Amino acid sequence: MKNKTFATCLLASTPFFSTAFAQTDDTLKKLGNFQTTGTTEFTVIDQQSSSADAIRQTLKQIKLPDGFTIDLYALVPDARHMAIGPQGIVTFVGTRKTEVWAVTDRDKDRVADEVKNFAPSLAKSIPNGPCFSPEGVLFIAEQNRILAYPAAEFFYESPDVVATPVVAGGELISEPFVSYNHTARVCDVGPDGKLYVSLGQPYNVAPAEHLSAFDEQGIGGIIRLNQDGSEREVYSLGVRNSVGQDFHPGTGELWFTDNQVDGMGDDIPPGEINRQVQAGQHFGHPWFGGGEVRTNEYKDQEVPVEVVHPVVETDAHAADLGMIFYTGKMFPESYRGGIFSAQHGSWNRTEPIGARVMFTPVDAEGNVTGATVPFAEGWLDENGEYLGRPVDVAQLRDGSLLVSDDLAGAIYRISYNANAPSAQ
Repeated sequence: MKNKTFATCLLASTPFFSTAFAQTDDTLKKLGNFQTTGTTEFTVIDQQSSSADAIRQTLKQIKLPDGFTIDLYALVPDARHMAIGPQGIVTFVGTRKTEVWAVTDRDKDRVADEVKNFAPSLAKSIPNGPCFSPEGVLFIAEQNRILAYPAAEFFYESPDVVATPVVAGGELISEPFVSYNHTARVCDVGPDGKLYVSLGQPYNVAPAEHLSAFDEQGIGGIIRLNQDGSEREVYSLGVRNSVGQDFHPGTGELWFTDNQVDGMGDDIPPGEINRQVQAGQHFGHPWFGGGEVRTNEYKDQEVPVEVVHPVVETDAHAADLGMIFYTGKMFPESYRGGIFSAQHGSWNRTEPIGARVMFTPVDAEGNVTGATVPFAEGWLDENGEYLGRPVDVAQLRDGSLLVSDDLAGAIYRISYNANAPSAQ
């Protein structure tokens, strides 16, 4: 009774507890009423399997700047985007399948002790994008809904966890545009307290007949809404497929990666890191395929919108995904305030490129002050074979970095010690 009273008070103090969230889904109804579903078993990932040894061998060939080391943090199947709890208790890891994983380092030795699926009583569909509010509410952006878990960091040990719809199933995008392509959503809570969610458009190049509907719904853009789902608006337009975003720690402005158009050759168009300074800005798609390169489909048309071009152009088809601004104190001063971003690696380039973590220096006013350069690389070997494919970057409370890898099914930890042996 004591726990139930605490949970009830917590929910009542947030914008998520409302009878208006009553859904037809029986499981959500039960969870919202603090009823059990009958689910009793977790899927627990063995952290001592032979896979761990194989991955550690791969990590021996990862190149880092002097003083940095990389270690296996956890085995996490299909690991995609990560959200580290404000209390530092657990890290939630999304996938492009049906699971979200809860990763716990109980003894604080910077290696995970336990990895198990989160909220197994509730079915999920491409729950790629977890993110936390400063108050500790976990949001998970799925293919076509957004759920809030108001006390996930405290009640994740149970298979039943209270979940409430922020955007109900089937209402994030309309049915005609539900697709298997570009469905990995990411989310963040901005400095304004609002939820920002990316909605990749489902085509290589968006067709003209759908542009009006896309702009209205925010498909091929980033939407902004209150944490209770109200006041939804389209914040960013002309975005082909963004799968990484963060807010500049000084200016509070939204920055995001974007993946460029395929089928234009190995070397064009470039990938993008974008900076947005006000709501409603347009970032060029489908008139531009990446950077200032026009798409074949729209190259003869006059561009009808004012376009904001990227502040950083990256290697074509390297697939820039997750990104964060580094705010920790572990790394040298030159890294503070800069961007760490994950390149997933090309899927159809003649000579593969990517599969690395990049660094971009950015100053306190939001100006890029140098070139984007590799920070951690070696997952693409001399034979063009992928040994891993980085997806996302997150920062632990001690200032070290976590890097997720959905090919190896792992999370790595990168730390710094000025007295460590020189990197290979």
